[in-house]
Amino acid sequence: MFAFRRKNRTMPRPEDAPAGRAARMPVPEFHFVSRHRMLPPYPAGAQLAMFGLGCFWGAERKFWQIPGVHVTAAGYAGGFTPNPTYEEVCSGATGHNEVVHVVFESPKVSYETLLKTFWESHDPTQGMRQGNDVGTQYRSGIYTFSPEQAEAAQASMSKYAHSLEKAGFGPITTEIMEAPPFYYAEIYHQQYLAKNPNGYCGLGGTGVICPIGVNVS
Repeated sequence: MFAFRRKNRTMPRPEDAPAGRAARMPVPEFHFVSRHRMLPPYPAGAQLAMFGLGCFWGAERKFWQIPGVHVTAAGYAGGFTPNPTYEEVCSGATGHNEVVHVVFESPKVSYETLLKTFWESHDPTQGMRQGNDVGTQYRSGIYTFSPEQAEAAQASMSKYAHSLEKAGFGPITTEIMEAPPFYYAEIYHQQYLAKNPNGYCGLGGTGVICPIGVNVS
């Protein structure tokens, strides 16, 4: 990303956030990789998940590569500005995080598998940054859609925190909260690394394995 290295590490006040807009960003009809429809209806039994783990270009790729994930989308969540632009989010004024919205088919892939991918794909101890990407929009976050997801997320964090501590890492800074509204990012951000295979990806895990089951329903 090129407008990405803004250094704002403090969440803004709601009253200072840009007003935003009522209109949603245009959304491609089909996912560039899976060719599934980006918008509902989704297959019967499909579930939703949402994660923030740094630059959403690389983060989205992590999840579309998982068998059983139906479709992914890059977007913004956790802030105050409705339907923000990328430039507004990068300013640090919206409070939004760069996130990946995941539609997954639970008979084919478990939520725990998504959590394992989330934890192992970034460093959740860095606060408002991931590597060289610094700012509130790069914070680590799990945004849950049910009490069951919230319970699983908390349990996985406890287990991973123990593993990280043994490996010499500091405390986890990941926020876990009920899923706020999701706002689609601009079309060029969607499946960016599939369209631009040599594009920027700043994600880097800790190398510590997350000790949660990957086949638990």
